[in-house]
Amino acid sequence: MADYIVGDIQGCLSGLKALLSKVDFNPLSDTLYAVGDLIGRGPDSLDTLAYLHAMGDNFQTVLGNHDLNLLAIYCGVRRAKKADKLDALIASVDFAKYCHWLRQKPLAMHITPNILLTHAGLYPNWSFAKALSLSAEISETLRGEQWQHMVKMMYGDEPSRWTDDLTGDARQRFIINAFTRMRFLENDLRLEFECKLPPRDAPRSLTPWFVVNNSTIDAQQKVVFGHWAALNGETHDERFIALDTGFVWGGHMTLLCVDSLQLIQK
Repeated sequence: MADYIVGDIQGCLSGLKALLSKVDFNPLSDTLYAVGDLIGRGPDSLDTLAYLHAMGDNFQTVLGNHDLNLLAIYCGVRRAKKADKLDALIASVDFAKYCHWLRQKPLAMHITPNILLTHAGLYPNWSFAKALSLSAEISETLRGEQWQHMVKMMYGDEPSRWTDDLTGDARQRFIINAFTRMRFLENDLRLEFECKLPPRDAPRSLTPWFVVNNSTIDAQQKVVFGHWAALNGETHDERFIALDTGFVWGGHMTLLCVDSLQLIQK
């Protein structure tokens, strides 16, 4: 039995299967976790969801922005973009089944007591416990009868800075944005959504979220995330492990062995 975490799959099923074969992954005894963005832009989104869904409890994932985009398409909030290559999935008789399956998934989860999994990262000064609590707030709504309202209101860039007294739609929107869209922060810890460059090429006024001092994360804790392909896995801090290495753009797909923290790439 072994546990693995895979970076952004984005509908690239052949790459995922080739990567899992390198570690002799057994879906009956091993567990695969994902950082989200299971679908979108790759050629096989429908078959990817079918493959992962068939693993049952041996597959677990957090939600990424592309996964939430699929829910928005299902709710009629957004139209599918041609570049996302979702036509076969949307036309499938299983479209609704997969959307309702995805909305049961959280924004953050513990893999071990010292490993936190999210799609985009951990907002500064949120502890693991706080992150899981905020994720649970979203899950309660996303799994409930009012889930489509939340999907409709989640788009927007404001509020861009966290305060504990945020309430209602604004609170939920910030939590979702921080877990699924975050890359850079302004000097006052405001989320900045436009820049997707590697940190070395970004304006000096912007700081990667993982560079900002976070006194709530100790040396033994790890935040495993995806979303930011331009990092190419480089954070220069052992506490933050970036697994999106741009397979859908011609880069690599990356797998992390939970026990050894060894990285395996395809």
